[in-house]
Amino acid sequence: MSSETLNQFLKENLDDLKGKGLYNVIDTVEGSNGPMITIAGRELINLSSNNYLGLATDRRLIEACLEATKTYGVGAGAVRTINGTLDIHVKLEEKLAEFKHTEAAIAYQSGFNCNMAAISGVMDKHDVILSDELNHASIIDGCRLSKAKIIRYNHSDMEDLRSKAREAKESGLYNKIMIITDGVFSMDGDIAKLPEIVEIAEEFDLITYVDDAHGSGVLGNGAGTVKHFGLSDRVDFQIGTLSKAIGVVGGYVAGKKDLIDWLKVRSRPFLFSTAVTPGAVAACIEAIDILMNSSDLQNKLWENGDYLKKGLKELGFDIGESETPITPCIIGDEVKTQQFSKWLNKEGVYAKSIVFPTVPKGTGRVRNMPTAAHTKEMLDRALAIYEKVGKEMSII
Repeated sequence: MSSETLNQFLKENLDDLKGKGLYNVIDTVEGSNGPMITIAGRELINLSSNNYLGLATDRRLIEACLEATKTYGVGAGAVRTINGTLDIHVKLEEKLAEFKHTEAAIAYQSGFNCNMAAISGVMDKHDVILSDELNHASIIDGCRLSKAKIIRYNHSDMEDLRSKAREAKESGLYNKIMIITDGVFSMDGDIAKLPEIVEIAEEFDLITYVDDAHGSGVLGNGAGTVKHFGLSDRVDFQIGTLSKAIGVVGGYVAGKKDLIDWLKVRSRPFLFSTAVTPGAVAACIEAIDILMNSSDLQNKLWENGDYLKKGLKELGFDIGESETPITPCIIGDEVKTQQFSKWLNKEGVYAKSIVFPTVPKGTGRVRNMPTAAHTKEMLDRALAIYEKVGKEMSII
């Protein structure tokens, strides 16, 4: 018999979320996650995937995955520190370091794991972390796990960051001070002010940590936000995911060799979780090779992103201050945001609503993620549907 206390807790809180328009219904995709997807037997224009470059369904990656699986098997068989480090893992890490223009890199099972591993691997209760208020949930959780004091600074507010960095430094209370920021902020599509952040870090001897999950493969000829600003030798931690633009699964930290050596002996997800599958590793290597040898996919991504952004703005939608292909349509009210998303779905566009707690209350939005795989015809059809639904709901 299950706990009555638990049952009551779950019912009350689930009912509360549903009543406030904050309950998220999970849809099942029938088939691959490409520019068009099928859900409940209906084909929809997909504007909710992080598969920026269309590589998740690329034939070259599929073939690389199959060949590696035939050679190595379906699993690595152990954690990396016992005998789960296969030669293909080493090849991936060498390729990542080359890709990110760093001395070394370490691969993890997910981008989320990277932040849990790297922050707590270096920071502790004697330290302080200056964290942008809009940083991703995995950064927030990684900071909490470290037990360091966390000081949030106003989003991309360099005066506030400088003031809090000076105060932390002059207090003499902390052994180490770290500044953490996303490279590209996933809900608004704006880019961190890395040149200013690095200047402040160097002035006050801060450790610099950039989570570039949404920048890698998108900015800096694919190498990410740090490379975009020419700061590869001035940022201590470069964090990335292998599940967005790369199209597979996993994550990595790139930086100095000593940092990577330390994480290999002190970061818990590396020590206590089985290594990424060989097939996934091979597909990641293939994807990185593609990005290092051609900018065609990035160019197409930006072309599509600019086209959709221009179209939505001309229709009268509030798309915020996005500087990347990520294009929010900010509605505000949570219930109305979810109704808007459902109406778009009914008309043939899959664009998921994003509401509190993922974004602050009153800033609900439908987030659009155009990819290199979308055709102009798909985007034109999506814009026509946005216009129809936006007018019928009196949003535009």
